[in-house]
Amino acid sequence: MTATPKEIIQSSQWHHLSVQEVTRHLDSNLETGLNSDITAKRRERFGANELKSKPGKSPLLRFLLQFNQPLLYILLIAGAIKAFLGQWVNAGVIWGVTLINAIIGFVQESKAESAIAALASSVQTNATIIRNGEKVQVSSTELVPGDVVLLTSGDKVPADLRLVQLRNLQVNESALTGESIAIEKNTEPLSLDAALAERINMAYAGSFVTFGTGRGIVVAIGDATETGCISQLMEQGTTLKTPLTRKFDKFSRTLLYIILGIAAFMFAVGLGYGYSWTEMFEAAIAFAVSAIPEGLPAVVTVTLAIGVSRMARRHAIVRKLPAVETLGGATVICSDKTGTLTENQMTVQAIYVGGEYYTVSGVGYAPEGEILLDEKPVNWNNFPALEECLKAGLLCNDSHLETNEGQWQVVGDPTEGALIAVANKVELTHSLLEEEMPRLDAIPFESEFQYMATLHDSSLRGEQKHRTIFVKGSVEAILQRSQQMLDVKGNLASVNAETVHQQVDAMARQGLRVLAFAKKSVPVTQDSLDHTDIENNLIFLGLQGMIDPPRAEAIKAVQACQEAGIQVKMITGDHAVTAAAIAQSMGFNKNGEVLAFTGSELSRMGESELATAIEDGAVFARVAPEQKLRIVEALQSKGEVVAMTGDGVNDAPALKQADIGIAMGGAGTEVAKEAADMILTDDNFASIEAAVEEGRTVYRNLLKAIAFILPVNGGESMTILISVLLARELPILSLQVLWLNMVNSIAMTVPLAFEPRSERVMQQPPRNPRESLLSQSLVKRIVAISIFNWILIFGVFEWIRQTTGNIDLARTMAIQALVAGRVFYLLSISHLGRAFLGKLRGKGGEISDSTAILIGIVSTIFLQIVFSQWSLMNTLFNTAPLNLNQWLICFLIGSPMVVVSALVNLFDPLD
Repeated sequence: MTATPKEIIQSSQWHHLSVQEVTRHLDSNLETGLNSDITAKRRERFGANELKSKPGKSPLLRFLLQFNQPLLYILLIAGAIKAFLGQWVNAGVIWGVTLINAIIGFVQESKAESAIAALASSVQTNATIIRNGEKVQVSSTELVPGDVVLLTSGDKVPADLRLVQLRNLQVNESALTGESIAIEKNTEPLSLDAALAERINMAYAGSFVTFGTGRGIVVAIGDATETGCISQLMEQGTTLKTPLTRKFDKFSRTLLYIILGIAAFMFAVGLGYGYSWTEMFEAAIAFAVSAIPEGLPAVVTVTLAIGVSRMARRHAIVRKLPAVETLGGATVICSDKTGTLTENQMTVQAIYVGGEYYTVSGVGYAPEGEILLDEKPVNWNNFPALEECLKAGLLCNDSHLETNEGQWQVVGDPTEGALIAVANKVELTHSLLEEEMPRLDAIPFESEFQYMATLHDSSLRGEQKHRTIFVKGSVEAILQRSQQMLDVKGNLASVNAETVHQQVDAMARQGLRVLAFAKKSVPVTQDSLDHTDIENNLIFLGLQGMIDPPRAEAIKAVQACQEAGIQVKMITGDHAVTAAAIAQSMGFNKNGEVLAFTGSELSRMGESELATAIEDGAVFARVAPEQKLRIVEALQSKGEVVAMTGDGVNDAPALKQADIGIAMGGAGTEVAKEAADMILTDDNFASIEAAVEEGRTVYRNLLKAIAFILPVNGGESMTILISVLLARELPILSLQVLWLNMVNSIAMTVPLAFEPRSERVMQQPPRNPRESLLSQSLVKRIVAISIFNWILIFGVFEWIRQTTGNIDLARTMAIQALVAGRVFYLLSISHLGRAFLGKLRGKGGEISDSTAILIGIVSTIFLQIVFSQWSLMNTLFNTAPLNLNQWLICFLIGSPMVVVSALVNLFDPLD
């Protein structure tokens, strides 16, 4: 029974069908195409050839969801409590903090779901088709299944096509498959289980024709294309919270439960003591206000924002605030190869000519570098065989190089670009040789023959008796047609096929793609070229081995990440041998070897075997987009924090799924950029290492902020709780608590966000992603400092109250002694304190790096003077002015914090 077109379209089996079966299923005609009536019906049935994005959340809903955070619940409740108490100004301040936090989050994430729209724009183009028997050009959106599309060099493929006719057609599918070299196409049916990158009888939407011509039938449009499937994978990808978000949510919920539980306990105990319901309600509210770290969300937001700014200066643009910290906690970086770890520029690195092995320096298409023999530069004029091999690569070539904004680029096939570049390095140029030896005819590369040949007039060089054929192709195709070769001096010698194959194998082990070159002299009367001219009597000229080389800075970045305890894995659509060779050269070694798996191997594995392979493997080659996504998910299921880098359309789903997706800003597609959490503006993998540094520094500074803020809340809440239980006057009022928690805390905590990087930040392993935000050592620190703060507040209050009888003065001196202790504590955990001690010992960091801390301390002292000495503040906060002796007493009482903090730093150094 014949399947309907729609069933066939959804089956994704077009590569398995013959040309006749394809035309029959789609009821199309290769010569006349579809007629207008059929086109209209199919457009109504299948829709336009465009990707459809699902409706997103409304701006209002996205804004309201910014408040859906446990710690913001606490702040909103705190504001409600203040409003209930009639303190509308204080309530407004707290609600203002939550509003600012929500606005920042809304702005940062407003573009996060625009990746589908970017996909749509990336595949829209014009198409030349056959319709109603005529060749016409239409918008790609008008294509329907069954349309016959004509392709030529430079075209962007407008839909998924089953190729039916072609001539030397080559298509660059790197953005979809990761394969850096253009793929030569044919029309023969393939096996049903052929991988996406191996379906050479298909041309996929969004790829580019680099050479030749072809004709194909549209078999999939819009969401049914392979690019459309990626779009659906992106929609289906789970939206994961980052580690910071998860830990902060858990911490906030725990804190909320503790505050509510203790407040309820206080309320019940007070009623049992005989206090009135109103009195205990007031005390419980005071406790809740003292325990809630109102300034913490603002400090967290500022710390993350500063991290964003620092990363931007180091060429990493962050699109979502939590991504700053997430990269610092990454345990695995999954990197695409082409254009990310490598230059995305094919480069000749080895030449074998006349029995000599030459190496080539320089990277990419720029005419920079030298040809070396035994590590010494050669003068090609003294090596005629080398000259002939380079000329063959230069003249038997249909591509050219050009500069764009100072960057050399190839127009045509990357392999041919590499042959031009290596010749240019010794000042052999195509324009010069073309004048001396103009091309008369050519045989384009065909898979059947595995070579390309060109005929040149040599008469302008004084070679009147013959013309020259240059041939390039596979080693097998050239060697079997060659009986002689040029030795190092340019003299004819017999071909030693065994030696040549040994050199080919050696190059292949390095991941090099090897091409062979030959020439032949023909009569001067010959004006055309035929395959019979190439059948025999070729003179073998040599081999050129090329590769898309790794970036030098990427090698260093990979090493730095590994030293920091971060696994680096290569995920690519390229061949396994090539990928493994590049990985080996870059140091992707695990237990002394590079373990590589192909997509086909992964697809045949069971769940446990797959999990082991993904954990142990360093290279994953020839993988499909859904397999990239599966690799990321498998790593995440093991508790890894995964960063994924990439630049192509095929990377988008994994970028979106990863804990943090990192796209390339220059070479990256819009799809990858929109799906990513962070974009590298210089396309430099080395910026990853810099971003990891900044991410780790941000997290360390966040821990410092928490370690600084929470002990104040702990000391305040302990003071109020114990005072209630002992039936004593409250040593600190709720409004004074708000001053300490909002004004004082922020003035001294925000400067911690500007703390410079520690020298040890990249010498430590990644944090355990399952580790609580409040580690055991951090909890001990908070408890110890909280107890000291409670002793300060309670002790000073009771002492001054009993000796003077002035309760306002007692509360004021208790607060000022607490602030003095906080200044000493801030110095003990900051870079400023360590730098100052280092200066005293004759070593240490620059104090100038801690300008923010100095400003914070000065601002705090000024604010506290205003707090107690200004009559208006005395009225608002029930404080009393202090004399010089009282100020000195507060300073001296707070100074023991130096000893306490030094002891705490022994088991929790915060560095």
